Amino acid sequence: MVDREIATIVLASASPRRRTLLGSLGLAVETLPSGYAEPPLPECGPRELAVRHARAKLEAVLPQVGERLVVAADTVVDLDGVALGKPCDVAEATAMLQALSGREHVVHTAFALAAGGRRLEEVASTRVRFYRLSRQEIAAYVATGEPFDKAGGYGIQGAAAAMVEAIEGDFYTVMGFPLARFVRALRRLGLSVPGAKACSHPHPDR
Repeated sequence: MVDREIATIVLASASPRRRTLLGSLGLAVETLPSGYAEPPLPECGPRELAVRHARAKLEAVLPQVGERLVVAADTVVDLDGVALGKPCDVAEATAMLQALSGREHVVHTAFALAAGGRRLEEVASTRVRFYRLSRQEIAAYVATGEPFDKAGGYGIQGAAAAMVEAIEGDFYTVMGFPLARFVRALRRLGLSVPGAKACSHPHPDR
């Protein structure tokens, strides 16, 4: 089967990072924030929480997009089974970074997509280990303002890159959208993107 190339996608989010990542595939991205409030859902573990939030964001915008391709995503930082969301103030951001200091954690990013009545969900997980951070390092990073719209209180693509000792898995999962996983999910729906043409017939996933 020959994949049908798509040129545009609706992103159920106002995230500039996810818009940039999708645009890097050659897609024209229309943003349509879902308005979903991301409740804590204490009955869910961190991985399932990411899936549930991505699904709810998708469902919130589906009535507005018709048959167009639409994707929603959510990222959760998992520290020993506890979900760390987006800090609401300096004290919470500082506490999150202190908890992550010198420790390994897992970042889960889930996405849910729909196209022409078909739906698909995926979740990717990546391990990250932080260096031990001093109080001064944490305070300086919090002062940049970066932590406040990011799960776990940090963005790996920004100044927090200096905190990361090791990463095991997909960098883009930590950044907020697992691009390669997304491209392969689209292929299962018979779709391809311009920026992935060169690898439209890859070897089977290992």
